[in-house]
Amino acid sequence: MANLLSLLNERIRRLARREITAQTRKTRRLTAQHRRDLASLKRKVAALARAVAFLEKQERRRVAAPPAPQDAKGVRFSARSVKAQRARLGLSAKDFGRLVGVSALTIYSWESDRSRPRQKQLAGLAAVRRLGKREALKRLEMIGGR
Repeated sequence: MANLLSLLNERIRRLARREITAQTRKTRRLTAQHRRDLASLKRKVAALARAVAFLEKQERRRVAAPPAPQDAKGVRFSARSVKAQRARLGLSAKDFGRLVGVSALTIYSWESDRSRPRQKQLAGLAAVRRLGKREALKRLEMIGGR
């Protein structure tokens, strides 16, 4: 009787092991597939992050590059227009100066008509004239302002 009991227990253990293995095999396969998918997605995210970093770096260079002085041909200067542009964009003299490529004190002296911009600075003013408020804020963010 003890022999029959031990044989029966052994048979039940083997069947239970086989059943558990069959049930967990599917789960293991799915887990492995999920891990592969996650690894693939991580690689894609890393590649996209590198691409975005590269493009941001290129855009920073483009934004920070001073405009060419020949862009200032035919550009007129008016102290009132500088003040109006700054007010339209809602920027401080410091931030407006960063966009143009000069100091805040220079912006104040232009606005009060104590001095006039050079040809290179006129090109910067002309470039800022074409900007909207959102784009100006975005450029400031890119060059390290605000």
